[in-house]
Amino acid sequence: MSMLHGSHPLKALALAVGATLLTTTAYAAPIHVTNGNDSGEGSMRAALIAVAEGIADSVIVTSKDDIMINTTLTYTGQAPIAIYGNGQIIKTAKNTDLLAVSQGADLNISGLKFEGPGGFSIQNRGDLTGAAGKGIFVNLRDNQTGTLTVTLNDVEVSGVAYHGIHISDCDIAKDCGAGAGGEGGGSPASIAVNAYNLNIHNVGYGRVDGDGLRVDERNEGNILFTAHNSRFNKVGADGVELDEGQNGDVIVNVSNVDFSNNGGYCQKDLLQPLLPSPVEAEFKDGEMSADKVPTEITGSADDKCFEREVDLYASGSVEAYEFGIDFDDGFDIDEAGNGSIKTVLYSSTIHNNLDEGLDFDEEGEGDIEITVIDSAASGNTDDGFKMTEEENGNLTALISSGHADKNGGKGIVLEAKDAGKVAALIENSTTANNDSGKKSGLKIKGKGVITLKGSEITDGFKSKKAEIVKI
Repeated sequence: MSMLHGSHPLKALALAVGATLLTTTAYAAPIHVTNGNDSGEGSMRAALIAVAEGIADSVIVTSKDDIMINTTLTYTGQAPIAIYGNGQIIKTAKNTDLLAVSQGADLNISGLKFEGPGGFSIQNRGDLTGAAGKGIFVNLRDNQTGTLTVTLNDVEVSGVAYHGIHISDCDIAKDCGAGAGGEGGGSPASIAVNAYNLNIHNVGYGRVDGDGLRVDERNEGNILFTAHNSRFNKVGADGVELDEGQNGDVIVNVSNVDFSNNGGYCQKDLLQPLLPSPVEAEFKDGEMSADKVPTEITGSADDKCFEREVDLYASGSVEAYEFGIDFDDGFDIDEAGNGSIKTVLYSSTIHNNLDEGLDFDEEGEGDIEITVIDSAASGNTDDGFKMTEEENGNLTALISSGHADKNGGKGIVLEAKDAGKVAALIENSTTANNDSGKKSGLKIKGKGVITLKGSEITDGFKSKKAEIVKI
């Protein structure tokens, strides 16, 4: 058998196959959004579909037009997606989510604004005829592993009825609840959120518990939150709420961030006249029966805004009751189950929130480790900085050049309950004009040592078990 020009048949076959692959293999590339249409060729919706189908690997918005949508933009792929804009606005006149990532894909957004219709309030709710809209919603898969990463750079969210940004690893979705407790299940995955020049404002006024940025993490997995040069202002509920409901840590690194003027969805002037008088009372054993306590408040603009707590003696009679309006915080972290809260807060402001400024709670096995540097909390309706270790864990704090003044509650609260201990160094810091002005600058609960170095606690401190050392 002769060989043309001395070539080998296997080599010729390989060259032929290679040539075929070069001419038929498609390589994904960015897809461009060239207009502001709701759908169709060149639209954002078409671009998201192309990435989900593997035709493209990212989205670049080249159109100068804003993008007006009537229904949620949904990305259904599991591959990571990056969306790059240059200041364009994705907006809607409808009460709906603007962008949803439904299958737990990593998300990277740069240079875009998300704008809902706005105008929401407790008297103009967004949850009466359907679900209240969110700005960006990322939902993890039930079997997801590893770490979901959401990175937001030069992004703005405003005008939506519910959460500005919601990242959910909770299988009962909106019923997952707020605060500690750990209701619902989730995947073993962790959640990492990176926010750079993120601006969330005027969101969460269309239903109760609408946060600026909300992360719900259940099952195994950590929450890792990094924010720099960002703002969470004028939010109906918490500016930022991180809920780690079961096993896992909450690890936070924040610098140059403003958490201010949040928590006002439950409109005080409208709801306060509906509270019973007195709003709280204490009784001796046998003095007050449970059926005499004022009942839950109904018939208001939103009955979920009211809190009612009744404590009973072993005999069944009432020890105490208390009613209140559920306002919210500037920055709220709740960790339940096995895990710790580890936070660094640098050069940040926490002002004029309707409940606590900063409110961190850890329950279950785990500790709180917090560093606050060059940061201030003032004008908050309740405590300025509040950290509570609910069970047997320890609370370790460094507060350097921290300032707490004119808060309705205490300036700084450090609490370790049960067998936990408190260890804190408070240096070059000040508190003034908090609460009543008497023993209201610093409150310590639990055993331990608190060192005050070069600090002025002009409104005093209260500590029953911890030793206060001044140097």
